[in-house]
Formats: sequence, structure tokens, C-alpha cells
Amino acid sequence: MDGMRVPRQRGVLEEEWETHRPAVFGAAYRLLGSVADAEDVAQDVWLRAATADLRDVRDLRAWLLTVAARRSYDILKSARVRRETYVGPWLPEPLLTGPDASEPVLVDESVGSAMLLVMEELKPSERVAFILHDVFGLEFSQIADVLGASAAAARQLASRARRKVAAARQCTPRASRSERERLVTTFRNAYEAGDMAGLVRLLHPDAVFVSDGGGKLAAARKSIHGGARIAMVMVRVGRRWRPDSIEVVEVGGESALLLRRDGRVVSVDTLEIKDGLIAAYRRVLNPEKLAHV
Repeated sequence: MDGMRVPRQRGVLEEEWETHRPAVFGAAYRLLGSVADAEDVAQDVWLRAATADLRDVRDLRAWLLTVAARRSYDILKSARVRRETYVGPWLPEPLLTGPDASEPVLVDESVGSAMLLVMEELKPSERVAFILHDVFGLEFSQIADVLGASAAAARQLASRARRKVAAARQCTPRASRSERERLVTTFRNAYEAGDMAGLVRLLHPDAVFVSDGGGKLAAARKSIHGGARIAMVMVRVGRRWRPDSIEVVEVGGESALLLRRDGRVVSVDTLEIKDGLIAAYRRVLNPEKLAHV
């Protein structure tokens, strides 16, 4: 056996994988905005690791993340074509991140729905460079291998993405956790009561309502603008829906609402706050995006 490389023992690799899997899944989810795709990527990475000779790999976390990013990058490039044929607005799949979440993930601003939508506006290469470097701390030489570019080019892509992200953050600063919890709870109470005036008081005059049904069920195919109009639509829809329960949950590290009817999750709603009011209300209705919730 002298001179031959010996792969990690299966048991040791499994232990290391359990430590790094949340980061692998978290990177793929941030890049793709899809829980199902991130799960597939994580499975692909595990299969690759289980059959690879990792003896000379000094930083297994970085190796796993680059494999996940390379696979996600391929999916991202093809996803651009799928987005063009998607029916109605596209929203990222909600990821439960509270204490009862089924999938542990590194939680920070980059898994919030608002930031994932900003990520969606970036070029795939910019997105990969930004997430791998700014969120997961990989070196640009490692990122360059994923993108098939030079380290200098990877650095430039990350810098360009960082400027775009900073501009988006400046337009809508992140609300504090306590403010979010207060607004979400107050909004839920007004929504359950059908209190239109109460909803109007909580919605920014220039608020936008976006619903993602993916063509699977009835949903507005265009955004609805204006706090008063949104309140009217939500009260009307609430009366027709008659949800059994509306729960305050944590999605992407932020307070959100989960609606059930007949024991089934029918929507997950995330909110974006500006100047102490709800500036954007995003509702995921597509059952394919709620299957994991």
C-alpha cells in the first residue's frame, strides 16, 4: 500500500459530512433559491465525496462548497431559460429556519426572500463569486476554479455583485427582529379579523403585493401596488380562502406567516419593511414550492 493514496474511511467521512452538510445545502439554496434543487445538489456532493480520493484535501469544507457551487452554477445557467417560461412572478422557495426547521442552514440576511430576489438579478457568475467569498469566505483562487476564470476575474465579479447588493440594502435597510415580529403579529391579527383599516395602517402607501402561483392555481400574474388596494384584495381573498390557521413562523431567518387550510399549507408569506411599514408582501402559493414545508 506504500505510495498509494488511501481515501478517508467511510465512517470518518460520514461524520465530517454531517458537520459540513448545512453549509453545502446553505450555499446551494442561496445560489438557487430552491429547496428541492439545493437538496439535489447536496445529495450529488455527498455521492461525489463518497467516491472521491480525499486524502490530499486539506480543507474538506472548501472542497465540498466548490463542488456544490460548480453544480449550482450549471443549474443557474439553465434556470435562466426556465424563468422566462415561468407563469407569473417568480419567488424563492420558503425555507423554514426556526428551531423546528427540518433542514439546518446557516442563517443570515442572504437567505431572506428580499436578498434572494436581489441575487436573482445578478449574473450567475456574480452570484457564485459573491456567495462563496462574502458569505462562506472562500479564496478567489478556489472560486476561479468553479467559474473557469482567473482569480482576478472572480474578485472583480464579487466586487460588482457587492456593489449591487449594497445599493439594494441602502434602498431598504433591514428592520430589527423585534420590529419585524411586532409588525407580522399585528398584521396577522388584522388579517384574521378582516380589518381593512388596520391593514392599511400597516402597509406602506407605495407597498407592492407579489404572489407566486406558478400557473398551478389562481394567483395574480402581476404585482398589486398601493397599500389601500392591497388591503382590499387581501380581505377579499381572506374571506374566500377561510384559512384554518395563520401561524407566525421563521423563514430565511425572518418572521413570516404560514397559512393552512384543511390541515394543508396553502401559502407562506414574507414581508419587507421600510420606515416601520410593510413595503413588500410576498406570497408563495405554488404547491410545488410548499411541498417541503
